[in-house]
Parts: sequence; C-alpha cells; structure tokens
Amino acid sequence: MRRALTGLALACCALAPALPAHAAVPAGNAPSCVVVWQTTGTITKTGYARNNCGRTLRLKIIWAHGTDGECRTVGSGGTIWSKVARGVRTFDGASSC
Repeated sequence: MRRALTGLALACCALAPALPAHAAVPAGNAPSCVVVWQTTGTITKTGYARNNCGRTLRLKIIWAHGTDGECRTVGSGGTIWSKVARGVRTFDGASSC
C-alpha cells in the first residue's frame, strides 16, 4: 500500500509541470496580437487588454455575468482596463467593438 501511494505521488509530481498554469482561454474576439490578463485584489478585480497589433483598435473588456467594460479606442502599445467587484463576475478577455 505504501509503495503504491509513493508511486502515485511521484506520478502526480511528474505530471504537474506539464499542466498549464491557467487553463481558461479568454473568450473575447479581439485579434491574437491583443494581450489580456487580470489582477485580483481584496475587493475588486481588474481586466486588462494591451494592443500589440501595430495599429489603432476599438476594444472592450468582457466580463461574464454582467455588463462589459466600455468600448475604447486604443493606440498601438496602449492598454485599457475595467474594474469590477469581486464575486461571481469572471474575466472573459477582450473583444473588438
């Protein structure tokens, strides 16, 4: 029994590096040259989108279970953000608008 548990523990540890750090893929329809991420504080969470496309875009932050961020014009290299209260809202990336 102890040998089986040790083997199981080693197998889990060996597989851990192969798993992605964040399995969720943003659901927005922004071009692939737009980089998205979120930060979570104690009261709010903030979604970000950085335009790395080399041209001006119109983007908005997408949140599940509520209103999305406002549509904004973002120049090349620019970043937009949208802040919501922590809770059931989840960050779904960015979309063109």
